[in-house]
Amino acid sequence: MMDLTVNSLLSMVVYICCTWAIPAQSTSVSSKRLPKSYSDDHILRSEMTAMDQIIEANECQAAQHPDGTSFRDGDIAVTSGRRSKVCFARSCLWSKSVDGHVYVAYRLSLDYSDLDQRIIRSGMENVESGTCVRFVPWTHQRDYLDIQPKSGCWSYLGQRGGRQTLSLQSPACMLSGVASHELMHALGFVHEHSRIDRDNYVTVLWDNIWKDRVRNFEKFKTNSLNVPYDYDSIMHFGMYSYSEDGDPTLKPKRKDQNIHLGQRTGLSQLDKMKINKLYKCETLED
Repeated sequence: MMDLTVNSLLSMVVYICCTWAIPAQSTSVSSKRLPKSYSDDHILRSEMTAMDQIIEANECQAAQHPDGTSFRDGDIAVTSGRRSKVCFARSCLWSKSVDGHVYVAYRLSLDYSDLDQRIIRSGMENVESGTCVRFVPWTHQRDYLDIQPKSGCWSYLGQRGGRQTLSLQSPACMLSGVASHELMHALGFVHEHSRIDRDNYVTVLWDNIWKDRVRNFEKFKTNSLNVPYDYDSIMHFGMYSYSEDGDPTLKPKRKDQNIHLGQRTGLSQLDKMKINKLYKCETLED
């Protein structure tokens, strides 16, 4: 497990990178796009969610890659001309082995440093703990994740078949929670705030969102698997995600306690429950 000091240093590197490298096409990005607590004191940036970290990394890239890959919800890759599948359908899930585990083969780019590899594997361990998913190094498998340090942090949704790119840019995306977030997309999960029933739990403050990022708050027609709405999910946008002026873009409807939206340390218990329910698995001992 990576210690907090390294996490903080990497977060500062990402902040500096994105502050000076925001592309020209992101014309709506405001200098006040983060709440003042984040802008004024980098120490408090450790409270950012995995999605906030991804937003920072991805705002350093173009909205569309030359190969025709564009993005939905900020970090879900969609290839032009290919229908974007909404997972929770058996056709886009990774296969379950006869031993009850779901083995997902992966190949790490040789461009990653030893530290990068440890962070990514820590993200994999976050997903494996308490679930039936196991990430195994690629040898000969037809279907596998090709994890590369491309521009930004992003993944396709569910299993596409064959070699499947997942991007974790270094150092911008080098946090284990960010790796876990993108691996959850690869397993077939959308953002928690995109659930079809989300309006029962959060209010979207549309006027506070960057005007060219409003589509990132659309709902997906997905099956919630009868799992309660999870404010603490690693897949949940933060309260200030895509904020134009530093004001909240999402607000929880529950008033009985202080609720934080999302986090970046690891999967919540409900995240793990959703994996096991989607893949019809029981938690197995190693």
